[in-house]
Amino acid sequence: MDDLQRRLLQRNRVRLVTELQVSELWDPLLQKGLFSQDMIEDIRRAGTRRDQARQLVIDLQTRGSLAFPLFIECLEETGQTSIAAFLREGYRKQKLDPIHINPVELPILELKPSGDVFEGNPRTNSDKAYLIEADPCGFCLIINNVNFLEHTDLSPRVGSNIDCEKLQVRFASFHFEVLVRENLMGKEICKELQSLAAMDHSQLDCCVIIILSHGCEARHIQLPGGVYGTDGVVVPVERVVTYFDGQHCPTLRGKPKLFFIQACGGAVRDKGFNVDLESPDSRDEGESVQCDATPFNIPAGGHDQPDAIASLPTPSDVLVSYSTYPGFVSWRDHKVGTWYIETLDRILADNAATDDLQNILVMVSNEVATKGICKQMPGYFNFLRKRFFFKTT
Repeated sequence: MDDLQRRLLQRNRVRLVTELQVSELWDPLLQKGLFSQDMIEDIRRAGTRRDQARQLVIDLQTRGSLAFPLFIECLEETGQTSIAAFLREGYRKQKLDPIHINPVELPILELKPSGDVFEGNPRTNSDKAYLIEADPCGFCLIINNVNFLEHTDLSPRVGSNIDCEKLQVRFASFHFEVLVRENLMGKEICKELQSLAAMDHSQLDCCVIIILSHGCEARHIQLPGGVYGTDGVVVPVERVVTYFDGQHCPTLRGKPKLFFIQACGGAVRDKGFNVDLESPDSRDEGESVQCDATPFNIPAGGHDQPDAIASLPTPSDVLVSYSTYPGFVSWRDHKVGTWYIETLDRILADNAATDDLQNILVMVSNEVATKGICKQMPGYFNFLRKRFFFKTT
């Protein structure tokens, strides 16, 4: 499916979700090979007719080049001719729109001191950037917690499904194999993370974990605290990251692990809870992990000693981006989703082909910080060794 077709579906998602009669489409979708039986069953398990229609539109965008015309044929065969005509005409008009070409300033290539070698594209320089070449390039796990058990007193996160849909489409377009899990309790979140970490990533180049949930403040202010399961159990972000370190996930050693945390604290205006975390141990029972501070081959005249007491080795090749400074405001709109995810998705769409991830996150912080009358400031902590560029072609 080309970009024009995807944008047409995205812009008209509300109409499609409202009008599509999905139950009539299963047989023609299966007969034309557009979806397998398992894929159709997954869509049917999404919930109501509207939920099924929403999931169908999302999944349709990840299919092949014939997906759009085959889908229109299915609509016509099931009598949904007005939607079919609307999509066909909308695509025709998009193709006829004039293309506005802006002049592009070409970068000046400098000669390296060695003489003959140009610096060239940083994406292909393995000394300066992670090489993201596999297809799929990695897994992207999205955990979307919307509804929480009554005893938790945590309100439904209305609008989070919109965030989830945007991210599902965006990371599929970046050549990730996207996995979506919804409404998980604390232990279920940990189980999904452990299962992903246990997979074989040896032929993949990176991994992305996205968590959309309520959150709480950390004891250590520089960290983004924890995320709530639907049962009110807190999973510390430190534990989320640790599942993918070199010890627990050796096939991702030396490869970038990216974490995006939208953890808000309440209803439409979210003010982060002051929760006394019990700091559950990130290790399995009986496992012992030590940080050996005794240096090898100590040079004459000095010792390398830690400035702080550490319980785990320092993570590497990790970036964690989160929606707001720990304990402060995160905003969510019922109709467009959270400020953070809405802005992140849009800036990724506009800049991922040219900019590395850190530059993109600075753009996100700058734009979110200027929204509305109340301040929100996304942030990230970074242990990447190189620049990271998404695969966009």
